[in-house]
Amino acid sequence: MDKTKVIISDEQKEVKIPTGTRLLMRRCCNAVLEMENFTDRAEVNIYFVDSDRIREENNRHRKVDSVTDVLSFPLGENGQYDTNPETGAKMLGDILICVSRAVEQAERFGHSFRREIAYLTAHSMLHLLGYDHEAGGLESVHMREKEESVMVKLGLPRNGSYVPDTHSEV
Repeated sequence: MDKTKVIISDEQKEVKIPTGTRLLMRRCCNAVLEMENFTDRAEVNIYFVDSDRIREENNRHRKVDSVTDVLSFPLGENGQYDTNPETGAKMLGDILICVSRAVEQAERFGHSFRREIAYLTAHSMLHLLGYDHEAGGLESVHMREKEESVMVKLGLPRNGSYVPDTHSEV
């Protein structure tokens, strides 16, 4: 029996979700939990949303009126999570992924949509587990290293920079 229940809901119509994406995301969630030695049963909700919805949620929760790629809503704090009384699983939280933004970023960074979705999933899972990169510094570097470790484990290593080359000639 799988220890991690990942519930994925497609609430957008902008992009058709490719076959295999949901399985990849479940593998990604499990890889993060394994890397973090999270041994309890866990539940995570992931929602594919459109740009309007993510902008609305970003404005509502972060007071930032713009489209973003992903938002994480942890249900725990300091390693303490509510437990689903029916399953005994720790409820880690919710992840919202803007699929159209993921497509744009994959193109901009020169990698596949699969890699972008896996990266956003790993990034958000780390947020659900208490990691934060907002202040920058060492914690941000540490989080990026963990994200890349998961990507390598999934066979999706980084193939270049996260900064688009704006100086290249077309």
